Amino acid sequence: MIGLMKEWVRPRRRAGKQKPSNPPLDRIFLANQFLQGQGIEIGALHNPLPLSDKASVLYVDRLPVDDLRRQYPELNEFPLVDVDLLDDGEKLHKVDSGSQNFVIANHFLEHCEDPIGTLKHFFRVLKPDGIAYLAVPDKRFTFDRHRRETTLGHLFCDHEHGPQSSRRQHLEEWVWLVNQAKDDEDARRQIEHLEAIRYSIHYHVWTQASWLEFLLAMRPLVGFEIETFVQSGHEMISILRRHEAS
Repeated sequence: MIGLMKEWVRPRRRAGKQKPSNPPLDRIFLANQFLQGQGIEIGALHNPLPLSDKASVLYVDRLPVDDLRRQYPELNEFPLVDVDLLDDGEKLHKVDSGSQNFVIANHFLEHCEDPIGTLKHFFRVLKPDGIAYLAVPDKRFTFDRHRRETTLGHLFCDHEHGPQSSRRQHLEEWVWLVNQAKDDEDARRQIEHLEAIRYSIHYHVWTQASWLEFLLAMRPLVGFEIETFVQSGHEMISILRRHEAS
């Protein structure tokens, strides 16, 4: 699953003799522009964000490396980052409030059952003026393309009432539209297996328009400004800065 989404795409420069264009707004360029000081990256696995020497990072994940390899056998051929801090990336219980210059979460929020609550915790641990560096896939260009976009109403419902009531719905949609279950019995077995191993599916999916709608709704609620919003290949990269007084 993750292997299908491990690459990100830079815009191609047109052939011919032309003046150099501005640097592409891709992951590395934006990291160099916005990330410095001490921060954390959540769920980096085999694809950590390259950082400049102005930034240092601790890697956060819910499982140690050996367990992550069992969870994601499709990554066996890739080196995984050493996990510095075992923690729930959605809640960051072990990270002090106002302690981080930046939080990196690339292809993580779609795995969260409560993205609104997760964003609130990201900004809780950030210092004033700190940066949340986020990338999420555009469902139109991934294996999620047949799934329905997550609505704001659904996200608020999950946040206010807990995601338990919609978990089964997400799992059913996943096994039918992504895993392409053969029949009801196959779907049932797949769901039981996913629940047994606590597999982190894509609970929520967005397009460019619905992701921007989500960020604009969260902006006054959580307390940030949108520094950058860019489509880069199959993903949307968003740079969010915490309000100084939030």
